Amino acid sequence: MTAFTRVRQNALGALTVFAGALLVAPAQAQNFPISSGQRATAQQVAERGVPLSELAPGAPDTYVVKRGDTLWGISGMYLKRPWRWPELWGMNLKALPNPHLIFPGQTLYLEKDGGYARLRTSARGEPDTVRVSPRTRSDSLSDTALPTLKPHLIEPFLVEPLVVDAEVLERAPRIVATVDHRVLMADGDRAYARGDAANPLRAEPGAPRHYRIFRDAIALKDPVTGEILGYEAQYVGKAELVRGESLEETADGKGGKVVEYVPATVELTATKQEVRAGDRLLPAPARAFVSYTPRAPQMEVDARVVSIYGGSSVTYAAQNQVIAINRGTQDGMEAGQVLHIMTMGDRIKDSTDEAKTVIKLPSERNGHVMVFRTFDRVSYALILEISTGVRVGDRLVNPD
Repeated sequence: MTAFTRVRQNALGALTVFAGALLVAPAQAQNFPISSGQRATAQQVAERGVPLSELAPGAPDTYVVKRGDTLWGISGMYLKRPWRWPELWGMNLKALPNPHLIFPGQTLYLEKDGGYARLRTSARGEPDTVRVSPRTRSDSLSDTALPTLKPHLIEPFLVEPLVVDAEVLERAPRIVATVDHRVLMADGDRAYARGDAANPLRAEPGAPRHYRIFRDAIALKDPVTGEILGYEAQYVGKAELVRGESLEETADGKGGKVVEYVPATVELTATKQEVRAGDRLLPAPARAFVSYTPRAPQMEVDARVVSIYGGSSVTYAAQNQVIAINRGTQDGMEAGQVLHIMTMGDRIKDSTDEAKTVIKLPSERNGHVMVFRTFDRVSYALILEISTGVRVGDRLVNPD
């Protein structure tokens, strides 16, 4: 590795560390230490931008952001390697602007100077500004900011995949019956559920009222080591607590009274498949604006595809499908990181050899994925583009 390569990697590392800490949603933000040397190098890179050779053919000098645009799409419009977006944006570490906060109606200006390019939201010599049209009500900027990807591609998966310990679902409140004793339930139906001493279903102030429904935790095994990385719970739907568990005093028929347990009542508000007795309830997380920017990981990544989300019978994943990989937050994975995906390389019999020797074909670059949700030892990534189908065992590495 040359000295220049090391300096460049240090610069990118410091820059992406900063981007990750600033741009990832609070629940996912990582606190990585940044040395004074890394910060100084990152500042230099941020101010300089990217080499003109990194610009995509036909990168526009000005572009007005439209509704329906995505940060990934605009990154690809300007860059041959869209994951270098933080450098093109030219973050100012003193002002701490957020590269994600680009809005429909803004004009982007491409500046070229000294063999490098940067992107701004104002013409040269003018301060960067965000112009917001007058409104009759107050809106959060995060509600109108440009999404990183098409929302319909990842929004369902922001609540669906859940990686838990095997005991978590066993301890969670469970559905025990329906109002009319039906075996299967769907949207609008009411059901009865009960918890235990550690996880009761109570309709008290401050207690959860909205729940997600899961079943059948499936072991996620590392395809290299065979180690269980966690258990993926199958998402079934959503429910709202109508009435909490209680104890009810009733006549025992002998002139006395008896105290009986009464389960909680929940209403099924959205179901992906039919709900049944035994399904488990876990509190729904507060909705949060997931703000991240596409970038290369700061560390070396050598990961494998663990599973294709949504079906154990699926052999190959296509574009816009979701995969689980065997790296998580404890490995430094963050939402927004882009990875190259590599084929495994099939083993075939050499038909030109009389001995029919089995040979392994080389691994080939197959496309890109973006990490969008992370757990301790597992992350979920969206397939952005591929040449051939993705399967369990395929490799993921840093983008060039």
